Amino acid sequence: MAEAEAVQLKEEGNRHFQLQDYKAATKNYSQALKLTKDKALLATLYRNRAACGLKTESYVQAASDASRAIDINSSDIKALYRRCQALEHLGKLDQAFKDVQRCATLEPRNQNFQETLRRLNTSIQEKLRVQFSTDSRVQKMFEILLDENSEADKREKAANNLIVLGREEAGAEKIFQNNGVALLLQLLDTKKPELVLAAVRTLSGMCSGHRARATVILHAVRIDRICSLMAVENEEMALAVCNLLQAIIDSLSGEDKREHRGKEEALVLDTKKDLKQITSHLLDMLVSKKVSGQGRDQALNLLNKNVPRKDLAIHDNSRTIYVVDNGLRKILKVVGQVPDLPSCLPLTDNTCMLASILINKLYDDLRCDPERDHFRKICEEYITGKFDPQDMDKNLNAIQTVSGILQGPFDLGNQLLGLKGVMEMMVALCGSEREMDQLVAVEALIHASTKLSRATFIITNGVSLLKQIYKTTKNEKIKIRTLVGLCKLGSAGGTDYGLRQFAEGSTEKLAKQCRKWLCNTAIDTRTRRWAVEGLAYLTLDADVKDDFVQDVPALQAMFELAKASVETSDKTILYSVATTLVNCTNSYDVKEVIPELVQLAKFSKQHVPEEHPKDKKDFIDMRVKRLLKAGVISALACMVKADSAILTDQTKELLARVFLALCDNPKDRGTIVAQGGGKALIPLALEGTDVGKVKAAHALAKIAAVSNPDIAFPGERVYEVVRPLVSLLDTQRDGLQNYEALLGLTNLSGRSDKLRQKIFKERALPDIENYMFENHDQLRQAATECMCNMVLNKEVQERFLADGNDRLKLVVLLCGEDDDKVQNAAAGALAMLTAAHKKLCLKMTQVCATSDLSIGVSPIAFSGAYTSWLNDNSNANYCHGAPETFSAEFTKVGLDVQKPKKNAFSFPCVCLPVCLWKASLADKCQTTQWLEILQRLCLHDQLSVQHRGLVIAYNLLAADAELAKKLVESELLEILTVVGKQEPDEKKAEVVQAARECLIKCMDYGFIKPVS
Repeated sequence: MAEAEAVQLKEEGNRHFQLQDYKAATKNYSQALKLTKDKALLATLYRNRAACGLKTESYVQAASDASRAIDINSSDIKALYRRCQALEHLGKLDQAFKDVQRCATLEPRNQNFQETLRRLNTSIQEKLRVQFSTDSRVQKMFEILLDENSEADKREKAANNLIVLGREEAGAEKIFQNNGVALLLQLLDTKKPELVLAAVRTLSGMCSGHRARATVILHAVRIDRICSLMAVENEEMALAVCNLLQAIIDSLSGEDKREHRGKEEALVLDTKKDLKQITSHLLDMLVSKKVSGQGRDQALNLLNKNVPRKDLAIHDNSRTIYVVDNGLRKILKVVGQVPDLPSCLPLTDNTCMLASILINKLYDDLRCDPERDHFRKICEEYITGKFDPQDMDKNLNAIQTVSGILQGPFDLGNQLLGLKGVMEMMVALCGSEREMDQLVAVEALIHASTKLSRATFIITNGVSLLKQIYKTTKNEKIKIRTLVGLCKLGSAGGTDYGLRQFAEGSTEKLAKQCRKWLCNTAIDTRTRRWAVEGLAYLTLDADVKDDFVQDVPALQAMFELAKASVETSDKTILYSVATTLVNCTNSYDVKEVIPELVQLAKFSKQHVPEEHPKDKKDFIDMRVKRLLKAGVISALACMVKADSAILTDQTKELLARVFLALCDNPKDRGTIVAQGGGKALIPLALEGTDVGKVKAAHALAKIAAVSNPDIAFPGERVYEVVRPLVSLLDTQRDGLQNYEALLGLTNLSGRSDKLRQKIFKERALPDIENYMFENHDQLRQAATECMCNMVLNKEVQERFLADGNDRLKLVVLLCGEDDDKVQNAAAGALAMLTAAHKKLCLKMTQVCATSDLSIGVSPIAFSGAYTSWLNDNSNANYCHGAPETFSAEFTKVGLDVQKPKKNAFSFPCVCLPVCLWKASLADKCQTTQWLEILQRLCLHDQLSVQHRGLVIAYNLLAADAELAKKLVESELLEILTVVGKQEPDEKKAEVVQAARECLIKCMDYGFIKPVS
């Protein structure tokens, strides 16, 4: 009925089409498409609707309908031509050409096709000619940009096109050869920001990866001019010029991997002089008052990135030595800047921190003690040279310098604190009446009190001053820094409950004030950041962190501050937030307390660390629940996306620790996945410190073990999870990490062959095999289950097929283990392997009782248990004669393999009582170990294991007639008979069916025959 209606609608549509009523025709064809499933009619309807689309200029719809018709019939010449017409109108000439070419092949004499073919060919050639006439395009762009009368839109478009062209190798070369550098210099001379920016970005693209061009551009533009452009009060300009300099440095320092010959090689004989000149100008920028705060930051970024060695295995650290000798004092001057002093250089909020990071990197890059001593002496001379009893501003710069160094190489900072008068000057400045002095002194005390001995000195000499400043000052900036100083001093004892520095309840009061400031959005972000830092110290106290996680507004205020810091590039907030969360989740490292040593310490009257009652497991779990409820995962996911410049490796490690603590309870992992935690963990597991990567990988393993990978790691991300999980199989990792990594890999390997291939390529198979030998039951079980999934991969199967290895033997012997789960997994692997390759079926028979693999497989005693099982499952008192009496005289009897008859299996041989038959067999046969294991599987109490054993038996029977005969001559035939005679209820249906298929195979060989 529906088909007839569809045909009628098609005819109506044809009439409307002839009357040029294309909308009505389209409607009829669309209705008909919903009513029919006939392929020929569907092709016609799509083809006709495509024709309507061409008439109404709906070219996208026309191309789509024509494609559907072609999908049904690839030789539909009308559909091909209509799609060609639609694609031509859409500007997709190359695709249209392919369609009409196909039409011309099908009907070579059709003049219309030939004409369209010629027309499209001409159009394509013209398009290519215009597209590749780069010279004229480059010239036109410069004319527009240098013409003051050009329209703004045209100028902007030309500038963007020029930048794109400069980033392509062919385009960059064209610009270079057509006097482009001189024209770009003219753009720089215009001093119009948008044109200068376009010129700088184009030059940056031209320098990338090409040493010769980079050298020419550096000398043409001149390093002093480049630095002056970076020095302007324009963040976008400073960043663009920084990228230009970075491209030049990369090309000059060996990032350009191509070979250069002839004239081009002559230009790049030695680049060391140019690199030294760039470094020298960047160092000069640091102390120039003409340089803006943004320009100074970019100069520091370039020095941070390019001076220290990227790999400490490289012997040459000459760049660092040069900077230490010629620029360390300049860097120290930046570190010691006090923003409120009249002599202060232009700074941003991040300048001093970037300078501290540079000092830290330079110090770490030194190779030996003499180099470090030289570094320290320069710092000491600079600081002591600043001390002046007559000039308080100089003293202020000296203390600020020490404070900055303490934020960099802490060991060096501690040595400088030991200089005569430094600590005393800090305490003295706290008592100054100038707010500026108090501000610098308080910050210095905060950084100095990280070490317990220093904190003790300050507690003794400076706490009263800090408290007085806190009470009397009206300056919020000083007040909150003083509070953080008190917080840090109060937490100097760490997590040791017995080393509280302040009286009971004092730290809770400090934390309450920090939370109050944190929630006050009227205070500027920089000041609120100090409140987070205060909490980072105070949350080492269990009472404080317990109160904090119950204060939902304070938690959410901290999370919002962390998210905002990603956009403002404030790295200190990220670190403080991460530290606070580590403390709240107790995910920091805790030294193992050995009871014997505790007793010894008590006996010798030494201090023994005490655990706070609220640091017990129950309290930690409760805090984790509250953090998850408050939305910690979304904040962490946002923090992970931060730029690498502000998300340091140390911060990444802290975030990884927090994620691992949050993933501890399997019930919480669904929430973590739902809020994007799975995706956020991947970059943490691939980059950062070694400890951080291991922690993140462990958290990934926990999620991968219990979650659907398609949901937890959508798209291509799932392939990035494999490497971190494989890294946890290393024997240096602990047993829990090994176990959960194996569970995660088991889950992933069960999803698709692509994932199995990825796991194989990451060389995980040897590790998985090693853990199959492991003495620990759970590790052996997890590894065997993982291998059960991996054997579906062809390359894994080839490893089992290879000669001279015992992999299959190991799997067979694992099938004889007492552990049901190991048996189940090993039997599954063996079933799939024997089903895939007949060679493996024959190889399996080589597993004998004298195996050299020391796996604890208990020998199988059938005497009592087997007879009992047979008696329980058989209605007869007799079984049929010993299988060795079978001969070729038994004829093959055909049965319907798909539908075996219920209880149709009986074997008319010499009939003996069961006990006599077994005694006779015991005298005559000694079964090999593989056969005993197979029989044990087929008799297993667990139906899943029994089913897998019967599948293995079927695979062996189907592989080879001689092998099948050997099996029939064993007790296996009796087992198959009894199992096959059972009533196939819902639970046993698969087992009974598998046994019957084995018996049918025996009948196919003619070893047995059915009896009615």
